[in-house]
Amino acid sequence: MLPDGTSLEYDRGAFDDWCVYEARPDGKRTPPQDIDYFQTMKDLAAVFGAQRVYDDYVIVYRSTGREAGGKTLEVIESIAQRYAGDGPTVQRVLTILHMAMVAEENKRNTRLGKRIKRLGIHRLLIEEMHTREAANFMRGMQWREIDRLCKDRGF
Repeated sequence: MLPDGTSLEYDRGAFDDWCVYEARPDGKRTPPQDIDYFQTMKDLAAVFGAQRVYDDYVIVYRSTGREAGGKTLEVIESIAQRYAGDGPTVQRVLTILHMAMVAEENKRNTRLGKRIKRLGIHRLLIEEMHTREAANFMRGMQWREIDRLCKDRGF
């Protein structure tokens, strides 16, 4: 549960049972879009610095496995506290990313897993790619090409 009462959950999506949904206290339930949470990361980077935001994301990345929650949510809460008034925003976006990475780890026959999200965040924050481009640049790419891009960046 996020500070505003929103919960994040998995349900059936277009491709599998690993679609992340935000369930708000008012009953509205929607899947977060890559472009929206990428923009939130970009906005945070404008205030706190791209390297800091990226480094905190990598802490969550390293803590994320095939199951959502647990210790990783505690890590996210701890990170969010270091962002003062923007803590709730940080907690929300890192929790969404955590759950999205878990979904990637659990996709049938995945060869990339959570690395696909890290590549997008790296391109966005470290390589300063525009938000829309970073959220969409891998569409249509073969997994081997994405794998090479990840390995070229050390992950």
